[in-house]
Amino acid sequence: MKRSRYVLIIVLVFVVLGAVTLASFFFSSLSRTPSVPLRAYLDIPLSGELVEWSSPTWVDTLILGRAPLSVHDIWWNLRKARSDRRVQAVLLRLNLLLCDWAKANELREAVLDFRRSGKKVYAYIEEAPDFDMEYYLASACDRVVLHPLGWLGVNGLGGATPFFKKTLDKLGIRFEVEQVEEFKTAYNMFTREGFTPAHRQMMESILEDLFEVYVAGVAEARGKSVAQVRGWVDKGFFQAEEALREGLVDELMFEDELLDSLSRTTGAVRRLRHEDYARIKPESLGLNRGPKVALIYAQGTILGGESLNERMIGSRTLSSQIRRAREDRNTAAVILRVDSPGGSAVASDSIWREIALTKKVKPVVVSMSDLAGSGGYWISMGAHKIVAQPQTLTGSIGVLFGKFDLQGLYDKLGVTSERLVFGEQADAFSSFRSFTPEERAAMKKQILWIYDRFLTKAAEGRDITKEEADSLGRGRVWTGRQALGLGLVDEMGGLATAVARAKELAGLSSYRDVRLDVWPRKTSFWGALFGRRETGLGAVPGSRLLKALAELESLLPRDRALSLMPLQPSFR
Repeated sequence: MKRSRYVLIIVLVFVVLGAVTLASFFFSSLSRTPSVPLRAYLDIPLSGELVEWSSPTWVDTLILGRAPLSVHDIWWNLRKARSDRRVQAVLLRLNLLLCDWAKANELREAVLDFRRSGKKVYAYIEEAPDFDMEYYLASACDRVVLHPLGWLGVNGLGGATPFFKKTLDKLGIRFEVEQVEEFKTAYNMFTREGFTPAHRQMMESILEDLFEVYVAGVAEARGKSVAQVRGWVDKGFFQAEEALREGLVDELMFEDELLDSLSRTTGAVRRLRHEDYARIKPESLGLNRGPKVALIYAQGTILGGESLNERMIGSRTLSSQIRRAREDRNTAAVILRVDSPGGSAVASDSIWREIALTKKVKPVVVSMSDLAGSGGYWISMGAHKIVAQPQTLTGSIGVLFGKFDLQGLYDKLGVTSERLVFGEQADAFSSFRSFTPEERAAMKKQILWIYDRFLTKAAEGRDITKEEADSLGRGRVWTGRQALGLGLVDEMGGLATAVARAKELAGLSSYRDVRLDVWPRKTSFWGALFGRRETGLGAVPGSRLLKALAELESLLPRDRALSLMPLQPSFR
């Protein structure tokens, strides 16, 4: 028996070593710099989830075949391709994207900037039944090409907001919430059967503004009037020949015909994959050189402690990154790229403190992506300058607090309990009972106090009165374009604009290039397997699963005040 056990152990060791060796060989091949062919076209597939920044794990690369699409990588690839003489054109293969409008506009601006080099951008669409946001991006290209059998849906913006109160009532579940104030609607889905007047007013205002920007952008790009584009939207759906006849697209082609046309018009004959080109360092093209500017990504829900993954912001992790940039004498300025619906008020305030300290010694610019509201606005409002896209959802200055009362459900299931406490409010956050009037009053007092601090800091950061901050707050969400008119942000634009503002505030010439020092760091295969990531993830086997479960549990509203945005429908 002992001998069999030893043999099994030896076999397992060799299997593990073999797997590690193969993985090492695979990733060492990935780490080699790919070659860029002459007369190339950069092929960018725009489909599925689009995030701000990603550091792909070995699972992403080995099993899924590619890293998650990120705005950061696409933005850099277009900047590199603009200066790279080997790259003659760009081909965007567009399918349904999982993101909101601000990210689409960031890429749209990058496409327009690339076109200023004189090189061409082609958008290729096979079929797209619900394609307004993607078509808005495609309209920035030189040519929009549709498959001959494809069809195109540009049917406007809208979405259904679900409300679960009746469902919870049937289950015997009550959600108890205190919020500041009438526009703070994040938990209305649990407490209402439909829109309140304030909720409806806010949602209609957001959708109307997004729609106006969309229609105006497409009209300008396609050389049409706003009335014509509105006519397209009212019709909604176009077969390929109809889309060509109406002027939504420029040509109908199969893929091989498209590539032949690309070759004839641009001279590009060799395909350059987006993921390969992303491994080409910009320094090799003479870019990303000069004074150092920290670019720190803050994406996800804000919670206390360390970041568990790339979809959450741990206050300790992000604060550490901001502090390191502040203490680095070689860093001329800091750009905080925010894509967050908020989260813990205390965690948001901890990050705000680091921004306030950094602002005293060097310029801080915030660049807003899809979401920068509630806690996302809290961490932004102290910066020297705030840059947002017209479609960014921001503001939402407000606070809420709530818990689930499951006693009715427990009764239906036959679950009983007996109360045993030392202190009358020891079980205030228990799911076995509702808040007492005294406890509810205490919760309201707490969130009103936090809201007052939110207003005070917003007023200081934006140089307005506290009363003005309250009139813009009360939980209301604004688009970036609306926020500009209200003084909640300073300028419309994306990452390129934020870099320009950082250089200006740091006293650097607008013609001088800077080196972007990106946080969190990208992680190697061995670093991901054995080391610690800048996101705060440990390397102990199984720890990621446990921490992910802990993250899910921590998001449940129990004993903390939240500065969280309302959940939005998909504005497609």
